[in-house]
Amino acid sequence: MNPLVASDTPRHAATALSVNVNKVAQLRNTRHLGIPSVQRAATLCLQAGCQGITVHPRPDERHIRAHDVHDLAALLKDWPQAEYSIEGNPFQNLMGFIRAVKPHQATFVPDSEDQFTSDHGWNLALDGERLKPLIDECHALGVRVSLFMDAEPAQMALARAAGADRIELYTEPYAGSWGRDAQAAQIARFAAAARAAQAAGLEVNAGHDLNRDNLADFLRGVPGVSEVSIGHALIGDALEFGLPETVRRYLACIEAAQPRP
Repeated sequence: MNPLVASDTPRHAATALSVNVNKVAQLRNTRHLGIPSVQRAATLCLQAGCQGITVHPRPDERHIRAHDVHDLAALLKDWPQAEYSIEGNPFQNLMGFIRAVKPHQATFVPDSEDQFTSDHGWNLALDGERLKPLIDECHALGVRVSLFMDAEPAQMALARAAGADRIELYTEPYAGSWGRDAQAAQIARFAAAARAAQAAGLEVNAGHDLNRDNLADFLRGVPGVSEVSIGHALIGDALEFGLPETVRRYLACIEAAQPRP
């Protein structure tokens, strides 16, 4: 059994940064030259200090393709201190990758096949029972399971009842409020959801539209976040700063949010 499944054995004292490399693959797919290299991008991020790599292979392969999932799994074997996370809808193509690759973490996301981007979490009153056997299967494979969730405290006990180890808070509503009057209310909403998850015995991840401007404020307001998964903004910043420097800047945002003794 993969020890990372256990929720009481966190690997990182601070919030871990997992870099989503989907957008690197999307740029590569516009030509047939194999550049930029997804594996090289992941290597640069790991060398710069990120604690994990995330991919979300959609059925239409608009960015991450099946071979990328396997290539990155092979790459991560050389980085035993880092985690590999695969996201997707378990009722589409995700479970085939989980069975083949056995990543550290599977994040179940309720996307439709043609969805532009993830934009909502699970309704576990409707989906909890059908998710449970797939969560159980992941555990049997030694894979930790996180459920992509809206910031709704009442849903967190249902996530635990379905067998999840973690939830990933869908943070676009917070990101959209950052720097505006609604920011404080959104932080309070996400903090309440995180507390409810932790009270239910879940660890908390977060992701979607987090960036260098809003990340530290989120982590200060929502303490105890185990991992953030960031792709679009980070890859965009890398066009200006380069991948290694960009990763270092995001790690600095995380460090700035840590409580001081």
